[in-house]
Amino acid sequence: MINQKNALVAMVVTLFCTLLMSSFLVHAETVDRIVAVVEDDVILESELQREESTIRARMAESKAQLPPETVLRKQVLEKMIIDKLQRQLAERAGVTVNDEMLNSSAADIAQRNNMSLEQFRSELEASGISYQSFLENMRNEIVINQLRAKEIGGRIKVSDNEVQHYLETQQNAGEEATQYHLGHILIAVKESASTSESQKAETKANNLVKKLRAGQDFSQTAISDSDDDNALKGGDLGWRGINDIPTQLVEGVKQMRKGEVSNPIRSSGGFHIIKMLDLKSDVDNHIVSSTKVRHILIKTNELIDDAEAKKRILALKARIADGDDFATLARAHSDDRGSALKGGELGWVEPGSLVKPFEDAMSQLSINQISEPVQSQFGWHLIQVLDRKDKDNASEHKKNLVREAIRKRKIEEETELWLRRLRDEAFVEING
Repeated sequence: MINQKNALVAMVVTLFCTLLMSSFLVHAETVDRIVAVVEDDVILESELQREESTIRARMAESKAQLPPETVLRKQVLEKMIIDKLQRQLAERAGVTVNDEMLNSSAADIAQRNNMSLEQFRSELEASGISYQSFLENMRNEIVINQLRAKEIGGRIKVSDNEVQHYLETQQNAGEEATQYHLGHILIAVKESASTSESQKAETKANNLVKKLRAGQDFSQTAISDSDDDNALKGGDLGWRGINDIPTQLVEGVKQMRKGEVSNPIRSSGGFHIIKMLDLKSDVDNHIVSSTKVRHILIKTNELIDDAEAKKRILALKARIADGDDFATLARAHSDDRGSALKGGELGWVEPGSLVKPFEDAMSQLSINQISEPVQSQFGWHLIQVLDRKDKDNASEHKKNLVREAIRKRKIEEETELWLRRLRDEAFVEING
């Protein structure tokens, strides 16, 4: 009788455990079902939910109006697909980010926020963001940026002729001083699209323009309908100079007034809709202070450590104070042989052309004043400022701005096409 009772209890326990496990497996399958197959990888429901939560929190923090859940989910999933395709390509191309580079980047971000790395980590975790998740997201961003630099940046060239042609043909010099705050919506069209598919996309773009001009919120429309990489930012392209705007959009933008929405603009990537959120003039004379400077350098090596190098620099400073000639001592003792032959002179230098410890010390010196020993990655320096002058380098600055802006514009245009091509040619299957 007892054995029968024990057997019954055992059977009930076994049945209960089986039902519990079945329930757990069903729940796990529901939570972690595959929502998309991307080439030879998958995106799980739990991954999508985490990314949705992150983006929802980010939008709430910036006080952006949240779109309907189905719309947000669609855009987040599309972003994850594009990111996964890029990471797969990066892996095949051997693009990696080691922990040292990752920690260094995290430390830079902390420093820019006036925090130590530990304070930054605590701040993240207090906001409900796992530091490890933050590092992994940053690793993915760095990998993707390096991949884009490898696939696109390396082949983008800007010639002197292109810069000169722009400077000679720009219609209005005042355009350089104007900044445009733009909103952008892209209705993408595949390179292999049929005529009917192109017409369908154009009809959609025209209908959106009508709704936007009738008062529909631009940011929400971008989140819901844009195929651009900035869709989840409400299509906000930020402030841009005329040279930073994609070529096909420039002429339309220059004619627009604040608050105006453009007609659809056709490009090889699809139909673009632009809204002029704001514009402003930004005039700058670009006065640069140049410094004429000379130095004596004592390098460290197997025989000369930091203490010995600093001791030698102090001895040289004492000799100068006693009347010895700086240039003569530089020729005889400086380990920077290039400048030593010229009495230690580096000539006229502009901000950003020298290593930071050297430049920081130099900027504090009066004319003819000699510094205390200054340490940099090259060794120990004795620095003397010989003269200073201000010059307006507006012409050179303008050329540099134009060159960088043309390059940025080319990269942006090529990246848009590259991403669409990557997406169109990949095997992607979305499961509901």
